[in-house]
Amino acid sequence: MRSISDDRTARAVIRDEALRLFSERGPEAVTVRQIATAAGVSAGLVVHHFGSKDGLREEVDQYVLATFEAMLAELTGEGGADLLDPQAQTGSLSEVMARHLPAESPLPGYLRCLLLSDTEAGRLLFRRLYGLSTAALAGLTQAGLAAPGRDPAARAAFLLANDLALFLLRDRIADVLGTDPLSAEGMARWAPEMLSIYAGGLTAAPGTDAPEGEPPEGEPS
Repeated sequence: MRSISDDRTARAVIRDEALRLFSERGPEAVTVRQIATAAGVSAGLVVHHFGSKDGLREEVDQYVLATFEAMLAELTGEGGADLLDPQAQTGSLSEVMARHLPAESPLPGYLRCLLLSDTEAGRLLFRRLYGLSTAALAGLTQAGLAAPGRDPAARAAFLLANDLALFLLRDRIADVLGTDPLSAEGMARWAPEMLSIYAGGLTAAPGTDAPEGEPPEGEPS
């Protein structure tokens, strides 16, 4: 077994290696022994720190949720910046993650696992993101930058699903575009199209916005 040469504790190294393996293969496909080997420790030490693989997964979930919460705090900010505000510097969760996470980070992949899992952590994360999307749509509507639609709750869910598609379909999108959509290059391609459609609908010309104070095409005035 290798020794742990960085400043992290053995517990943190085990957690980080579990996060990486869970992200790559899915939590169900990873064993305690595989995690121990990746971390350079014994399987007994993993059990000593976390009790079981389920206990380790719970700690990974909480770590990932805390990391996402910090990024969500940047989106909302103390001034209440809107999640989908086209004038905001952050713009979306996808853009924040692309800016702050290295390309090899396992966090986006684990986000996909977490959101699609039948776990309380996954449900809590989605509710948190949905709450931000709902608040953002309400803020944009109040500012005259968006229309609430016939069903604001469904519209907020649609906007969130569109943003999360980058994580859930990241590999497939990269296949067809030839660019990782969460990379800086990929986001430079994705964000203008997303904002153009949000502002003017599918008929909007590239780089154009709907007239100020008017709803996007197809929306009732």
